[in-house]
Amino acid sequence: MKKILILVLIVLFTSNIFAKEKVIAKIPEASGISYSYKSNTLFVVNDEGSIYEISLEGQILREKKIGKLDLEGIAVDDENNLLLLAVEGDDEILVLSKNKLKKKHKISIKRDYKGVKVLKKGDDGLEGIALYKNKIYLSNQSKNKYPKDDSSVVVIVDYDLKKKKQKIENIINHGFIDIAGLTFYNDILFMISDKENLLIQYDIKRKKAIKKEKLSKKYAQEGITFDKNGNLYIADDNGQILKIDNYKK
Repeated sequence: MKKILILVLIVLFTSNIFAKEKVIAKIPEASGISYSYKSNTLFVVNDEGSIYEISLEGQILREKKIGKLDLEGIAVDDENNLLLLAVEGDDEILVLSKNKLKKKHKISIKRDYKGVKVLKKGDDGLEGIALYKNKIYLSNQSKNKYPKDDSSVVVIVDYDLKKKKQKIENIINHGFIDIAGLTFYNDILFMISDKENLLIQYDIKRKKAIKKEKLSKKYAQEGITFDKNGNLYIADDNGQILKIDNYKK
């Protein structure tokens, strides 16, 4: 009986959510995605330095080349009409105006936290980005566990546009590797592990993962967001935007 209970718990903890996914848009090397409640649209970035605004049905409304940048994540600040873009390699955040998609600021992130260089300069660096309660959460795409240098952690910095360089205020040592995408929904941090093909729910108050779900190996999931109705959207680096209806209902 005990063995059966353990098996049931394992199945529940690692359920597969990809029974209902559908492709709503084709965007080359899509690497980050974020929802705007003001415009009820999605903003997507890709590895080629472009940003897109699309409808919830996948229609491309706007497209703009920002530059020769490896854009890996995006977060929408609807209160200030801004977009925050995670730039891999430079370990910096590029801030754009939401309406005109023009560059406004840059925020550099210091690499050290309590003597450990958690962010590595080079290709593997900042990947996911999310805003939550005036803090910026950034994932480091790494296969090393903390406290090794170049650690697979989520770093937390203050959201202060007056400062051009921000120190790491805290980290989330979540225990997973290769976290490529982040978002918050109902005060829970959702993370995608590209290497392990997992969608992870992490309770930041309890400091523990509370659920993980298997993702399909046929996709290269690199970005995640929810709309106001609880529909889930994933940016697939193979060139697609996926939608799972009613995920959080």
